[in-house]
Amino acid sequence: MCGIVGFTGKQPAAPVLLDGLFKLEYRGYDSAGLAVRDGEALAEVVKATGKLKNLAEKIDGGAALPGMCGIGHTRWATHGEPTQTNAHPHVSGNAKASASGPVESAVVGVHNGIIENYEELKAKLLRHDYSFYSTTDTEVAIKLVDYYYRKYPEERPIDAINRMMVRVRGSYALALMFRDHPGEIYAARKDSPMVIGVSGGESFLASDVPAVLKYTRDVYYIENFQSVRLLPGEAHFFDLNGDEVEMEPVHISWDAEAAEKGGYEHFMIKEINEQPAAVRDTLNSVIRDGAIDLSAAGLTEEYLKSVSSVHIAACGSAWHAGMAGQYVIEDLAEIPVRTELASEFRYRKMLIEENALVIVISQSGETADTLAALRAAKEQGIRTLAIVNVVGSSIAREADNVLYTLAGPEIAVATTKAYSTQLAAIYAFAVALAFAKGRIDENGQRYYAEELLALPGKIGRALEDRRRIQWFASKYVNARDIFYIGRGLDYAVSLEGSLKLKEVSYVHSEAYAAGELKHGTISLIEDGILVIGVLTQNELLEKTISNMTECKARGAYLMGVTSNGNYSVEDSVNFTIYVPETDPHFAGSLAVIPLQLLGYYSSVARGLDVDKPRNLAKSVTVE
Repeated sequence: MCGIVGFTGKQPAAPVLLDGLFKLEYRGYDSAGLAVRDGEALAEVVKATGKLKNLAEKIDGGAALPGMCGIGHTRWATHGEPTQTNAHPHVSGNAKASASGPVESAVVGVHNGIIENYEELKAKLLRHDYSFYSTTDTEVAIKLVDYYYRKYPEERPIDAINRMMVRVRGSYALALMFRDHPGEIYAARKDSPMVIGVSGGESFLASDVPAVLKYTRDVYYIENFQSVRLLPGEAHFFDLNGDEVEMEPVHISWDAEAAEKGGYEHFMIKEINEQPAAVRDTLNSVIRDGAIDLSAAGLTEEYLKSVSSVHIAACGSAWHAGMAGQYVIEDLAEIPVRTELASEFRYRKMLIEENALVIVISQSGETADTLAALRAAKEQGIRTLAIVNVVGSSIAREADNVLYTLAGPEIAVATTKAYSTQLAAIYAFAVALAFAKGRIDENGQRYYAEELLALPGKIGRALEDRRRIQWFASKYVNARDIFYIGRGLDYAVSLEGSLKLKEVSYVHSEAYAAGELKHGTISLIEDGILVIGVLTQNELLEKTISNMTECKARGAYLMGVTSNGNYSVEDSVNFTIYVPETDPHFAGSLAVIPLQLLGYYSSVARGLDVDKPRNLAKSVTVE
């Protein structure tokens, strides 16, 4: 997720803005920029790609950019490549804003989030003589504010912002400066965080607390569909009707490091809790009016109809997402799917037919083995689709088609929200493929789209059981071996649950297809061994329970993860976690939640470094 800062007060703004952006570096970014006003002079915009130090060097640490009012931004590219032109701030004028210099535009702004209907809004603005210099959704939002501000000149900036909020779909946090309102900053939000601080005749704005904690510990959290007008030492809050509302400040007692985690003890638990929003953003980017639209990824219905088979290559958790995808795609689209470890993919003779599609999955887009698999497929002339989280990454650049997940940057080494968004992307692809091939009709597509859109809320409900899982993790804090079992899709989820546990708690754990226990592994079962069964596929549930009871007869303690309604599971297992019901194809998105929490709380109970487990790196860029 990008970072936003704003300041208006009695001291030079640029150093304050830079300091705030450095405090938000943990959020991840690929470019940065500032816009600062010196009194009634035009706003001066400076942008740079890469690290913040590049921006700081351009402006001599802020000394070369005079003025006491400004906004700043670090961008994690979603719409458009990570270039200087696409970097924020953006302006409402038609001139290209890619380099340093004053801008004559009426509105200058920065933005976090996703404008889902930006193409529709862009078409509207093009009809009203606006032109566009970038490929971002942010420029559309800034120009839409300008459009309403010009259309109703008798109204306040707040009114133009409110009109924009009514018209825009998606998530956003916006900070804006208007040319004829020097010394003032305006902001608005929906679903993306925004905090305001006022202290000593100065006002501060940021997308997270660390950027303002140096100046004040009393902050205001803007509500959804609220806007704010900032003057030096003043903050005025407005509702969607334009009426001013009273807000109560919240006192922040965290230290700076904890504040960077949004009040969470670790990034991992923060990111586990961010999954509903990340999955929602990813699904909203491809679901429109009850249909899956992959045109932005370059996958037309005509092309999908021609796909004869799918080969998935990935590593680690992304491979587990691919394993789940194999079951879903084969069942819905009724074509062969093979999921393979990317590190093995290119070391076999690839017997892949001409009309096959190779899908590679990677959070960073830089995973060395996955990149090698992609290149091997392209050398064979096979069309490739990348499911990645980082715009402009190597895999994204080299693949024929790209389907972006919108998880935002992930700090903890053990992936959680990136994995969940990969699942969401694969589900959407499976439904689109099934529809293109005539395996489901429009009603079927609408049904699956509705089930997908319901997932974020259900993930949120699954997270509510965290205290029971924390208690259970403390019960098994001294475990040496833990086994996960499941059949079908539940086996794929078991693989991910086992990996989460071993990554962060250093407990030896393995996942097995439940039917394979009796082919050797059951010899390892002894008194007190924990066996975790994933039980969401009703047609396979009885068989998996049968395998679990075999373990119980040999002294194992049983934990079951199942869907609401399967209460008979309690007759066979010792401890049961229930997740909300959903279409069985998508149950993995819910069943994985308690397994992520179990891994996290097991690590905490052992006093380990949750976010940076030993010997592991976030992005594996070597083979």
